[in-house]
Amino acid sequence: MCFLGDGDYRRFLRQHAPEVMVAGPIVRKDGTVVGEHGGLANYTIGQRKGLGVQAADPLYVIGMNPHRNALVVGTADELGRRELTASRVNWISGMTPPELFRAEVKIRYKASPASALVEPLGGNRMRVTFDAPLRDITPGQGAVVYQGDVCLGGGIIERAG
Repeated sequence: MCFLGDGDYRRFLRQHAPEVMVAGPIVRKDGTVVGEHGGLANYTIGQRKGLGVQAADPLYVIGMNPHRNALVVGTADELGRRELTASRVNWISGMTPPELFRAEVKIRYKASPASALVEPLGGNRMRVTFDAPLRDITPGQGAVVYQGDVCLGGGIIERAG
């Protein structure tokens, strides 16, 4: 939403897509309700501030369930994921690599590259398994594959596993 002149994406969504700003439950992974959110569009994976819930340990956004309009929160230990699946993958060479290969993958523009095993899948998809868990794998963000300074391709994260 960088095209907004005033930078207030929440105002824009309230005016043009009010259905994404509907309140719903804040839940733990086991389904326990711990609060209420003001619309899933107000949150991002890894977010800690502004949740409005109290707990013995700090809580972070670890997922979203749009079908239930639920925001899923958990501890820092629950936040990391080692795997993602991306769709709409475009390989710069124009050809899908024939087999698994090692590479570095960035999961957002300012993220550091992380070592991973990349598995090309059919249908312009790929599975990425990181050597260590990453905290901020977010559906809708890009996953870009590099070997050194060379960009091999990338796609849109559809799920974290």
